[in-house]
This record gives sequence, C-alpha cells and structure tokens, in this order.
Amino acid sequence: MKRIAILTGAGMSAESGINTFRDSNGLWENHDVMDVASPQGWEKNRKLVLDFYNARRKQLKDVEPNIGHLDLVKLETKYKVEIVTQNVDNLHERAGSSNILHLHGELTKVRSLGNPKLIYNWEDDLNEGDKCDDGYQLRPHIVWFGEQVPMLEPAVEIVSQAEIIIIIGTSMQVYPAASLVGFANLGTDIYYIDPNPQINFELERSKNLTVIKEKASTGVKSLVEKLLS
Repeated sequence: MKRIAILTGAGMSAESGINTFRDSNGLWENHDVMDVASPQGWEKNRKLVLDFYNARRKQLKDVEPNIGHLDLVKLETKYKVEIVTQNVDNLHERAGSSNILHLHGELTKVRSLGNPKLIYNWEDDLNEGDKCDDGYQLRPHIVWFGEQVPMLEPAVEIVSQAEIIIIIGTSMQVYPAASLVGFANLGTDIYYIDPNPQINFELERSKNLTVIKEKASTGVKSLVEKLLS
C-alpha cells in the first residue's frame, strides 16, 4: 500500500465549530494566547489557564467530526494513512481514523508537573489540587509556546516515508510544524487544501504541488474521490 501523510491544522476542525487562532485577531477564544498557552501564563495565573482548557474540553463534547474528518477515513481502504495534526481535539479519532499523531498535545489528556511521562486520560474539569500518582499537580497535556515539541521527530519520520502528502487547514506559518513538509522526498506528490493557502519556503521547493483553494470539507471530498478512483 502507498503511504499517505496527512498534516492537519485548525482549519480542519473549524467546520465542526472550533474557532481557529488566526480567525480571532491574535486571540484564542478571546484570550491573549500567551496568557493561556505559555509557561509564563501558567505561572502567572494557573486558575485562568485551567478554566480556559476546562471550557475547551466542555466545548469538545458538544461538537462532532465534520465531513472532512469522515472522508479522510475512506482513504484507509486503499492507502496506509498516517495523520499528523496540530489540533488538540479528538475529532480525527472520533471520525474513525486509525493512526493519529498529535504534534501539540491532546485536550483530553493531562500530565504531571513533576514527571512528564505520567500522562492520564481526562474528560472532565482539571482543578488546582488534582495530582498525579507521585503527588505533583496535573497540567494540560498541551505543548505551549516556548516549549519543546516532543513528537516532532516521529512526525518527521512519517513525512519522510510518505509517497503522498496532504496538507489541510493550516497557514504553514507556525514552526516547527510548518517545517515538516521540508522533510518530504523531492518527488512526493503534495496536495495543499486551504481557502487562503500560504506557500512557505518548504512548499516552494516541491516539484509536485497541487493547491486546492477550498475549505476542508469540500476540498477533502474532491481529493479523496480522486485518490480512490
């Protein structure tokens, strides 16, 4: 089976009702992103950070995978599909995709402040005083601005082995995620689905780039039909 690597960003989930950062004038759900998604914000006001992610977790229960998520699952009938997502929601999983790597963490997980390897599934509110088995406070299992991206290396491996790469709903401007496509083999077919695509340095070097200027649902549908025909 041919290998497909799918790189998804906020635009993938936007049609499910999850707001994107770039559509919010530099704010994330009306919060300055550095107040709720940085180690400095955590140290400054833990309650604000916890409340923010608790609200996101509640919202996630009220949304559903959109047709774009569902159409991607169909590719698994013909290809080995691996999804690398910048999104922290679980909509790819709920749609039925089998192989998903979360580059920036997962909203439905938390981890220990004292031992990052202690990671727990977490569906409800996370509060001050909620601790890991070792007695340390738990924090959202999210990669914040200024932190290392531990899943970057396996993501690079996925992209470097792919024969087809599909990029959906990302501005290709946020690094290191935007650099991943630079690890593709030069002859790899790359499809970029976004209503406002931005061609970065890594995409410019591609010899087989197809840009589809559509939102995720319609762009994914047409491309999946093409790849399965």
